Amino acid sequence: MSDAHPIGLTIRGGVKVYPGTRALKGVDFDLRMGAVNVLVGENGAGKSTLMKVIAGVESLTEGRIEMGGQEVSFRSKADAVAKGIGIVFQELNLFPNLTVAENIFIAREPLRYGIDIDAAAQSEAARKLMARLEQDIDADTPLGNLRIGQQQVVEIAKALAQDARILILDEPTSALSAAEVEVLFRVIADLKAQGVGIVYISHRLDELIRIGDYITVLRDGEITGAQSMQGVDIPWIVKAMIGEGSKEFPRVEAPVFGDDVFSAKEITLPRLGGGYTVDHVSLAVRSGEILGVYGLMGAGRTEFLECAMGLHPMARGQFSIEGKPLTERDVTGRIARGLALIPEDRKRDGLVQIMAIRENLTLSALNRFARLFHLNLRAEAKGAVEFVKRLTIKVASAENPVSSLSGGNQQKVVIGKALMTEPKILLMDEPSRGIDIGAKAEVFRTMRKLAASGLGILFVTSDIEEVMALSDRIIVMANGRITGEFLPNAGAAAVISAATPNKSKDAAA
Repeated sequence: MSDAHPIGLTIRGGVKVYPGTRALKGVDFDLRMGAVNVLVGENGAGKSTLMKVIAGVESLTEGRIEMGGQEVSFRSKADAVAKGIGIVFQELNLFPNLTVAENIFIAREPLRYGIDIDAAAQSEAARKLMARLEQDIDADTPLGNLRIGQQQVVEIAKALAQDARILILDEPTSALSAAEVEVLFRVIADLKAQGVGIVYISHRLDELIRIGDYITVLRDGEITGAQSMQGVDIPWIVKAMIGEGSKEFPRVEAPVFGDDVFSAKEITLPRLGGGYTVDHVSLAVRSGEILGVYGLMGAGRTEFLECAMGLHPMARGQFSIEGKPLTERDVTGRIARGLALIPEDRKRDGLVQIMAIRENLTLSALNRFARLFHLNLRAEAKGAVEFVKRLTIKVASAENPVSSLSGGNQQKVVIGKALMTEPKILLMDEPSRGIDIGAKAEVFRTMRKLAASGLGILFVTSDIEEVMALSDRIIVMANGRITGEFLPNAGAAAVISAATPNKSKDAAA
């Protein structure tokens, strides 16, 4: 098979360092032409970083890229495009106010006599691409009028219009119907026959086995498996993704659960273009319970938490706290009822970097320290110090800027800010993201202490080992729906399988 599929691009010793993390750790990767090179790994494994390096969006910190035996350097996406490399990102990069044709040829419009855009030629070329993709989409239709699946097809057409010799598809079927997936697979087969090298990233393991010729598995920035797809099955992929060992976050004492402290019934959030981002989700959390919600990118987990906090006016369904309906529509009202959220991006959504640790800790509970029209600064400082001690936040002074802290201690400040509102239920979105293993253990010990004190905790994560080790109960989401419920003694393979449902079943559901 390898003789029929020559290596078109090679990475050797690829290292990519971001502040505070090594996203790629000495990666060796071969991309074969005329074949589908599938790339798989958990969220945060380094897949997107590796593809951004190949597409010229990011540069390697160390290592080299070779094409045709010659070392190449991509300083921009334009450099990669000039070398015949195209990429279709999972997040659409399109303009809803422009037509389909204008989106496909944006910044590469055909010109008449080098003066103005040849709109007729542009539309005709777009029509041919739509016909190639077996889509009955008018090239002159505003993109915003199309549903998400059709917009995804336009994104693919945009890459094909560049005559790419290497095409990277990042979760290309995430918004496609079963019929559209079959069309895409036929297009991929056609491109393979033309000698195009395709990199295919997907969390749908059955898709990878069906379409792939070669497989590369990434875990924590390192390649843990790379071979022909011959003999590869789902258990092999799962083992390469999560390894033999597991992270240890042992329970100190047996959990004690009370009554339901938080419940959600038939929560929906419409998706632009049709369907639901959150699709009729119902669940409940008991006091003293840690409920883990596992799912991959696009599962609707974060959006569900945002609905609970009142961030999406279009959401429907009923939330309740201690059995009483949550009728407050704004964030302030929901915090007052006992909800608190630890956001996924603590730097952007959880902290004000230029403010002191004290100010960040008390930011959501200033009413506790208000005296008529003024703050009691002495009481505020005392309250901040109390939470610094309670959460063992390592600080020289609570008056230092929060940006001076490590990632793990910043996360504790976000948790402290939430706890100061005296919540009944704590919502945590990827609580371990961007912190090292030691800091994770500290955060998780804090979560266990809070649950032992009777607080209900609902946390979402894409780390299978963490959800298995931390949760008293596990709910799995995929495509906006709950697809499984497990106890912590369930196997990781079963949980991952529920998070990567068969596409045909999705369409039928």
